[in-house]
Amino acid sequence: MIDTYVVKPDLGRIRKEFEKHFPQLAALAKESDTADQFKEKLRAFVSSHSQPGRLLRLIDCDGLTVDELSTGQKLTIHTITHLWQFLNQTLPGEVSADLFLDLYHQFDHLMRPHTPTPAGHQAVRQQMKRWPTGLDKDIVALREANKERLIKRLVQKIEHRPHTAASYHFDEGMSSDEKYKQVQQWWNQSRFHLTMAIKSPSELNSFMNHSLSEETLQRLAKARKKQMPFFVTPYYLSLLDTSGSGYDDATIRSYILYSEELVDTYGNIRAWEREDILEDGKPNAAGWLLPEGNNIHRRYPEVAILIPDSMGRACGGLCAPCQRMYDFQSRRLNFDFEALRPKENWDHKLRRLMQYFEDDAQLRDILITGGDALMSRDETLRKLLEAVYKMALRKKKANERRPDGARYAELQRVRLGTRLPVYLPQRITDRLTGILRDFKEKAGDIGITQCYIQTHFQSPLEITPDARRAVEALQDAGWTVTNQMVYTVAASRRGHAAKLRRALNAIGVVSYYTFSVKGFQENYAMFTPNSRSVQAEKEEKISGFIPPGKHNELHDIIQRQKPLGKHLMHFLEENNILFAGTDRNVLNLPAIGKSMTFVTAGITAAGQRILRFEHDASRRHSPIIDRMGEVYIVENKSLAAYLRQLKDMGERIDQYATLWHYCEGTTEPRFPLYEYPSYPFRITDEMTNYVPPTDPIPNYDYIYAHKSYNINLNE
Repeated sequence: MIDTYVVKPDLGRIRKEFEKHFPQLAALAKESDTADQFKEKLRAFVSSHSQPGRLLRLIDCDGLTVDELSTGQKLTIHTITHLWQFLNQTLPGEVSADLFLDLYHQFDHLMRPHTPTPAGHQAVRQQMKRWPTGLDKDIVALREANKERLIKRLVQKIEHRPHTAASYHFDEGMSSDEKYKQVQQWWNQSRFHLTMAIKSPSELNSFMNHSLSEETLQRLAKARKKQMPFFVTPYYLSLLDTSGSGYDDATIRSYILYSEELVDTYGNIRAWEREDILEDGKPNAAGWLLPEGNNIHRRYPEVAILIPDSMGRACGGLCAPCQRMYDFQSRRLNFDFEALRPKENWDHKLRRLMQYFEDDAQLRDILITGGDALMSRDETLRKLLEAVYKMALRKKKANERRPDGARYAELQRVRLGTRLPVYLPQRITDRLTGILRDFKEKAGDIGITQCYIQTHFQSPLEITPDARRAVEALQDAGWTVTNQMVYTVAASRRGHAAKLRRALNAIGVVSYYTFSVKGFQENYAMFTPNSRSVQAEKEEKISGFIPPGKHNELHDIIQRQKPLGKHLMHFLEENNILFAGTDRNVLNLPAIGKSMTFVTAGITAAGQRILRFEHDASRRHSPIIDRMGEVYIVENKSLAAYLRQLKDMGERIDQYATLWHYCEGTTEPRFPLYEYPSYPFRITDEMTNYVPPTDPIPNYDYIYAHKSYNINLNE
């Protein structure tokens, strides 16, 4: 009965449900003159039950003022105080019914404790059947029709381009049929899709067969007025269903059709990762000194991100939940390809950046990303990888002069972060894979044994014949392809992530991370509460659980067997596993790393859970971790609001009934593939380039008042 009020919250009726099912609570509230008296009586009542832990924590935290890390603001927790006011009908007007829906389920669990059980392979298999892949015959046929429609529209677009355009124009006298065949040929070129990318709401609507609603068009027009980038390739548009009856493409669609909250917030978006906010000459929030500019990002001792001054600062499209939206807003990342061509001084700057890696005692892992690493031109990428190789070789040779125990970490892992196998698989050419193969072969001789393409498939519908071909070409070049999924609302529907993992395994892609969306206001529409991530791990992902005794066998298959997809699927069948659950569900915490180890410390007046996180104890962190206090994060929506979104998408919310009971999480162990190899020597404990900042948690008010962070959208 109570769940009917999720759809239509009603404080009065919810109070009656409390009085009906928990009369003791109503009595305790009425006989308490203050919230403190109520808390003490409630503590005794809760403690008399078998599983009081989560409610005792809410009582203990009530009245506590904490530092909320994502915003840098002070937050006082009033969860139980609001319950006392609610039961006594003295509640302030700004308190939402969603808070009490959550509390109702916590008391229901106290009175009738039960442990949710995994759905079982058969149930998960049924959930997975809901989601087709882009390799299914009927989907392929629909996409071919989409492609034909888009090619006809591209012919019209090219006809209206200036004939003097440097590329992609029709010769005089070409017939309609000849123009169509010409665009068919161009379709296989990545540069064609980048040149013809859709950049305006009206053009998007035209290419989508005028299927967009007036509300969507107005929202996108508002985004354009605010100079928010918009960039979608014709290929990626061909994945969308414009009929409204073909297939559920909400997971893909939500990536390119920006939400109202994202558009409204654009221009005032803050960097989620505190370590990305830099001041010249000062360490970042994680304590690391970095070279000039915004090329290197770092939070951990072993790994740093490199963003080159090249077309790698662009993408094949702007993803709505992008973790670097702050950098697009400040125009450090953009789609001005001509402006992003490497300048003459880039080679000199690259040498200085490589010197940073070479001179650092702990760095052993470089993640080249952007933007998108594969947006860089072939020659730019070749020079970049060559610079990495030479740096690693110099670092290795320098170690020969150092005694055991004083040696520096040598480079072992090179990763390229890219979504182009999804957005623009035509980019994966023989020339590109030749560059990657050459690097992989010689890099292995100096200890770089882990070469990973870190890509981002979000939906099984994105796994198309073109994407499969691109992935197989990367694998043939000797690189392991891993996937990071973002756990958006659309992607969090029952069975969706499980189907994606299995479909990726079938083409030889190994899951790496499932990321919670960062909980800022701009991501409101896409944010999935972390409780759903834990629920999926316990009830669905268990069908991909790999017994510890099988870890080494699977690791060996991934490293050595070809074609990997075929051998992976054989391993799954042999071990009665639906998919290889090699990924970890995590939230990227500001300044201290990834984790899913949390407890619920409170619930806001709006019903949002307040989570207290611990860092991932299974990996090394910046030493600053020892100086940081407890980490509190407020989620940006209530569980009830999330369930309402699911219902609006056609989901049965009773299928998510156990969601309320997941109030704690524990970070999953790391699969062996993602561990660093051991060195045949002892490295130094020295932390070069590390200086503990005087204030480990920067003050946002100061940072955003600082001149270099002001953003003028009218420039």
